[in-house]
Amino acid sequence: MATTMTVKGQVTIPKKVRDALRLSPGDGVDFDVNREGQVVVQKAGGRPASKRDRFESARGKAQVKWRTDELMALLRGAD
Repeated sequence: MATTMTVKGQVTIPKKVRDALRLSPGDGVDFDVNREGQVVVQKAGGRPASKRDRFESARGKAQVKWRTDELMALLRGAD
């Protein structure tokens, strides 16, 4: 089961290994080198948390109740 490394250092994990480790897209993979110098590949524990919307943490947090025309007047200044 040979594979070729890309210029970015990426390799494709052969299907036989993915199947044996029950890997799915998005799964983490741990690499280690044992005393004999062999690389050991294991499925990492748990899936990474799904990526949250970058505005999700701010949504609904505003305390100031501005009306649009008041805010625009404040931002634009006096005419």
